[in-house]
Amino acid sequence: MKPGIRPAHRPVVFRDKAADLASPTRSTMTGDRTVTWEDGTTYPMADVEISSASHPFHTGTARVLDTVGRVERFERRYGRGEAR
Repeated sequence: MKPGIRPAHRPVVFRDKAADLASPTRSTMTGDRTVTWEDGTTYPMADVEISSASHPFHTGTARVLDTVGRVERFERRYGRGEAR
């Protein structure tokens, strides 16, 4: 592989704004804001809108849609389609 074409990996703290949870990891992202972590080191911080801490699938708050009722309502309204 050619030298110098891979982006530099550096420690970054990702913060989930919805769950107010932060976790340090390594990434190629850079951020304008910084945060001082528990170990006293200053890291760049990237805000994310949703993560596994706040996603409905992972938290168990996902809703199941009534798709059968929707299909029946569509067929009542527009009739059953003819077979092709």
